[in-house]
Amino acid sequence: MATKLQRRTTSRRKLQFLSTLSNSKSVKRRSMLLNVLLHCHKLKLKLEEIHREYQNLMAIRNQYFTLLKHMQIPKEVKVDKVGEEFVVKVSCNKGGDKLISILEAFEELGLHVVEAKVCCTHFFAMEATAVDQDQQTTDIKVVTQAILKAIEKQGGDLI
Repeated sequence: MATKLQRRTTSRRKLQFLSTLSNSKSVKRRSMLLNVLLHCHKLKLKLEEIHREYQNLMAIRNQYFTLLKHMQIPKEVKVDKVGEEFVVKVSCNKGGDKLISILEAFEELGLHVVEAKVCCTHFFAMEATAVDQDQQTTDIKVVTQAILKAIEKQGGDLI
């Protein structure tokens, strides 16, 4: 007798728990179970929809990165002289030891790099500030040509 009562109370607790999960207002067991099943089915459909949306976003992301790899951006090697300093901005395709080649070109020209920012996530980009060590008046065109030669030595196409 005690086991029947225990089973009945545990059954009621479980049904009460299910009714609170599914927000069911019904008192009857059958309708409560149907509401719980309906709620589970709706949750399953939402989960499938989220999964489809995730797959679509991942496909778009992959297409974006594929396009980014093949994208050609206009060439850019820009050298400006601000006082005694040269401000150099370079953008080109990734690959090779471009940074080393550019720094070697600076060394050959007698330029000392004071500050440099380099990014090579999807393409190579560099912004550097260099000062003439020998206090010679180095021309902007000479610096530009040296950088172009250094990049082409590595076989990199400018973006």
